[in-house]
Amino acid sequence: MRKAKVNIDNDKLQESSEILRALAHPLRMKILKFIDDNKVINVNKIYNTLSLEQSITSQHLRILRVAGIVETKREGKFIQYSIDYQRVDNAVNAIGSFLDEE
Repeated sequence: MRKAKVNIDNDKLQESSEILRALAHPLRMKILKFIDDNKVINVNKIYNTLSLEQSITSQHLRILRVAGIVETKREGKFIQYSIDYQRVDNAVNAIGSFLDEE
């Protein structure tokens, strides 16, 4: 039986749970995979290539942005999206630390 340690970093766990919540949707995972495959991509290419409605794509990208999973950069009239790999890695490490505690 596992015993929980008292010294859990609640801030890191909260941040990680927000990231997991944002990832817990198949369409958001599909969008992230597409961004990952392209490294940097604009929203028009995302919804046109994946055959999604613009409004649906924007809603899912907003959730990913708020969770800090994707970063944006404006280039002219387009917003370019990329993944914040460091933030995702930090969340994975925080969850791993929590699970490793006995």
